[in-house]
Amino acid sequence: MAARTPLYGRHIAAGARMVEFAGFDMPLQYSTIRDEHLAVRNRVGLFDLSHMGEVRLAGPTAEASVQRLIANDIARVGAGGAQYAVMCDDAGGIVDDVVVYRDEDSFMVVVNAACRDKDLAWMRSHVATGTDVEDVSDSTALLAVQGPDAIALVERLSTVQASTIPSFHCLFADVAGMTARVSRTGYTGEDGLELYVRDDVAPALWDALVAAGSAVQLRPCGLGARDTLRLEAGLRLYGQDMDEGVDPFSCGLGWTVKLQKGDFIGAGALRRIDPTHPPHRFTGLRVAGRAIARHGHSVRSGDTVVGAVTSGTYSFTLDRSIATASLSPDVAAGAPLSIDIRGTAAEAEMVSLPFYRRPKGA
Repeated sequence: MAARTPLYGRHIAAGARMVEFAGFDMPLQYSTIRDEHLAVRNRVGLFDLSHMGEVRLAGPTAEASVQRLIANDIARVGAGGAQYAVMCDDAGGIVDDVVVYRDEDSFMVVVNAACRDKDLAWMRSHVATGTDVEDVSDSTALLAVQGPDAIALVERLSTVQASTIPSFHCLFADVAGMTARVSRTGYTGEDGLELYVRDDVAPALWDALVAAGSAVQLRPCGLGARDTLRLEAGLRLYGQDMDEGVDPFSCGLGWTVKLQKGDFIGAGALRRIDPTHPPHRFTGLRVAGRAIARHGHSVRSGDTVVGAVTSGTYSFTLDRSIATASLSPDVAAGAPLSIDIRGTAAEAEMVSLPFYRRPKGA
């Protein structure tokens, strides 16, 4: 039986279409994916992300352990800051992509729901002596408020001016009477906040956000819109765009690798890769027609298979099909490509990521 987040009852009451995802019953959509997607782009959407995992690292060697686990450099982040990072194995493959929060005396690592058990085991087997590793996932709920009206909405319910929180920073504040970690992060390409609270108060916070959001046409949003939004923004999805068989340079995440910081798991293997010519070339694709390319569809240059689609969707913002792909590094920029979509060749053009960038000042 699939697990349920603290907000399962709210999803059922709202008529959500539920699906099993990463071992949880999660809302795929409440109305239509298109309407939920455009609500986030134009106004504000509310997501339940309580299936994500949270792991706390504490103790005198916690920072050294985090530095060993991730390829990025957490020493650059002060208390109240957050950092996107990848954890690699000895061969340089990606164990998971994570967000690391630095608190005054500990760290919180947010992991993908499907990777929670393996990540926890990985961390416990690789941290330094003196680091305590605690899985706090079951007692933590996560709600994301995303879109142009997200900051103002939370400010109406909060003791803090959320607009003053820099990107990838957080603070603790009262939101609708509940203590929350208020983080200026998200996975949609829009401005917004992620609110971490105790699992037992999550339903009350959801209700308060829905009630206050009625004035700005807030929509609860499911995993369907979360995926279309993140792909437009060029954000990666673990298990599709990357996994243990993919190094960070080969999925366009070389910027998260800080080889100069010293030793970390996978550093030796990553030092042997030429960042300008990695084993695979990760690119955006603009796809002709309305057919949707899916993960695993082959990409051809003429009659030769040169790679595969990693993610694909129909972009409701751009009104066209888009995809990302992992290609041979020898494929020339601008080379004519096609995608085999159920036996039909759809023309595709390489484009830079992201497909969508929110307007300046938004």
